[in-house]
Amino acid sequence: MERFRADRLATLYVFHPLQSLRPRKWRIPILMYHSVSEAERSTRHAYFHTNTSPRVFEEQLKLLNERQYQVRNLSDAMGSAVNPRRATVITFDDGFRDFYTHAFPLLSRYRYTATVFLPTAYIGEGVHRSFNGTECMTWSQVRELQEAGIQFGSHTVTHPQLRTLSTKDVEEEIRRSKETIEDKLGSPIRSFAYPYAFPETDLSFKRSLETILEQAGYENGVCTRIGTADRSDNRFFLKRLPVNSCDDATLFKAKLEGGYDWLHGLQYAAKLPSAMVSGPKKRS
Repeated sequence: MERFRADRLATLYVFHPLQSLRPRKWRIPILMYHSVSEAERSTRHAYFHTNTSPRVFEEQLKLLNERQYQVRNLSDAMGSAVNPRRATVITFDDGFRDFYTHAFPLLSRYRYTATVFLPTAYIGEGVHRSFNGTECMTWSQVRELQEAGIQFGSHTVTHPQLRTLSTKDVEEEIRRSKETIEDKLGSPIRSFAYPYAFPETDLSFKRSLETILEQAGYENGVCTRIGTADRSDNRFFLKRLPVNSCDDATLFKAKLEGGYDWLHGLQYAAKLPSAMVSGPKKRS
C-alpha cells in the first residue's frame, strides 16, 4: 500500500462510515481486474494500477469466502433472485495469459467463477499474441476455461476508444468480436465491456452505443464507471470497482460494502470539461 492515498483515507474515515448509517440499498460489487502477476507497479497513482499479485488476489478471494459472498456470472448477477448482500461478480478485462496461469487456479481453489472480456484480435490460435506488452490467452485456453465454468464476453476486436470511431466502425468492433467469440466457443455471448475510460458525459454517444449493443444481441455490459452496481444503472453500462495490489483488506472490504462509491461523483465531474470542449460528434 502507498504511504498516502487520499481516496483510501476519504473512503475509510468519511464515506464508508457515512454509507453504513444509511438504509441498505440493492447493490452488487462488480470487481474489475486486469492482470494477476508479479509485474512491476506503475509509477502512477495506485488508483490507476491494473496489476494484482497472486498473493493479494488470493487474500481477496479468501476474504470473499470468509464473508460468505456468492460469486456470480455477470449474466446471473442482476437477476431478481440474487441476494445483493451476499453476491459479487469477478470480471477480468483484456484476456491476458496470466488469467489462465495465475488467476484461474486460485479461483478454482475457492470454486469461484469469473467473467472474462476478450479483445479478439489479440487471442491467437496456437500462438500467444500480446496486448500492451502482455501476452494474451489462446483460443484453446479460452475453450478449456469455458468448459471449467468461466464465462466470456466481448471487449471489442482491437480495443479502441470507441468514442473516436465512426458509427460504422463502432458497429464493426462490437458485432465482429461477438461473432468471433461465438464461432470459437459455440455458445452465445451476452456481455460486453467498454475499453478505456467510459465517456459517460457524452449522452449522444451513449444512446448510439446502447442501440448498437442491443441490436447486436448483447444483454448486459460493464464499463469503468466507479461504484457498486444498482438497479438504476443502465444494464449495458454497469458500474465496477477497480481492484489491484494496492488494496489492503480494509479498503477492499469498504469497496465491497459501497464505501468507494463516492468517487464516481469526482470521476463524472472530471469528464465534464472535455465533454463541453469537444461537443457533439458527427457520426457516419
